[in-house]
Amino acid sequence: MQVPGPFEYERATSVDEAIGLLERLGSEARLVAGGHSLLPMMKLRLANPEYLIDINPLHDELGHITVEPSGVRIGAMVRHRELLESAELAALWPIFRDAERVIADPVVRNRGTIGGSLCQADPAEDLSTVCEVLDATCVLRGPGGERTIGMSEFHLGPYETAAADDEILTEIRIPFRDHGSNAYAKVERRVGDWAIAAAGAAVWLDGPIIVEARIGLTAVNADRSGFGEVYEFLLGKPCTDEVALYAGDLASRHCEPVTDMRGTAEYKRHLAKELTRRALRTAAGRVH
Repeated sequence: MQVPGPFEYERATSVDEAIGLLERLGSEARLVAGGHSLLPMMKLRLANPEYLIDINPLHDELGHITVEPSGVRIGAMVRHRELLESAELAALWPIFRDAERVIADPVVRNRGTIGGSLCQADPAEDLSTVCEVLDATCVLRGPGGERTIGMSEFHLGPYETAAADDEILTEIRIPFRDHGSNAYAKVERRVGDWAIAAAGAAVWLDGPIIVEARIGLTAVNADRSGFGEVYEFLLGKPCTDEVALYAGDLASRHCEPVTDMRGTAEYKRHLAKELTRRALRTAAGRVH
């Protein structure tokens, strides 16, 4: 039986208290909300924190989905089930519902949070791609106050973020954009599994013509710096099946998937191409 190593437990009842505990306990402390990512890693001894700070009481403070004239603010403690069931998010950004429908199972969706997902920085995690496609901004709070950082800069690499040891992710902000929509497409071995590959896309149209686009790939070791080639290709074109397919081919060239028990690298690259096409076509269709 796999069990975590020994640790001490603290429970925070406010954001300020959580920050104070992080500051006092140092780099060996970890926050736990849903725990569905951290606890399995602790059981495998891939993570061995000396202290766990339970932030579930912070749901009252960080469990909001707030629509404002400039965009939407999503608290870091909003649970997957709440994202799935939010009619406001589904109307504004249907990509959230696309992704949440294929994230894990009801048990995980009832407990897991958007903040936990983003801070885990797992390369196969779906909401990171969703937030990147929507050009989201992360709000971090620490002893020195609050700072914001773009989603594309928040993740430094697998399981590594730009958050300092004494900072907590409090909110995700997504700006409003007119004449656009978005979509997410995923292939998994079985319902609730990690993605073999997945793709997110957002497009903005002037009539039938693409005036801006963003894409993201999940679980295929994508090089996001190469996606500019895809955006340049799409600009000024209608989102036909042929255009979307070629954009998918370009996107697949900027990823380096590895062969594992979920599939071969060649198969995953094929999925990256096809799922990018599907996401682009679905997003464009939703604009109208």
